Amino acid sequence: MEKFISIPNSAGTNQLISTNQVLAVISTATGTATTINYFGGKVVTITTAAQTNFSVRDAIQAAITTALAYNWTEPVYVIPSLPVACSAIKVTT
Repeated sequence: MEKFISIPNSAGTNQLISTNQVLAVISTATGTATTINYFGGKVVTITTAAQTNFSVRDAIQAAITTALAYNWTEPVYVIPSLPVACSAIKVTT
């Protein structure tokens, strides 16, 4: 069963991001880009204001864990908010 996290962005909308086959969630301690790397090479880049102590990375990892723990009838976990505002989400394959 495919699971997703729903990430709010500054446009007032949410973006669905797959939680299946995640290889790593990567960022720097104060960076503005957090990447989700997948088996097969797909990369999702989440651009935010500068984070503190990996706060966005940690929030994304926690959301993925929560989404995967949900019952199969609940395929989407909506992140209420990130620690800092999300300005863009880009998917590359």
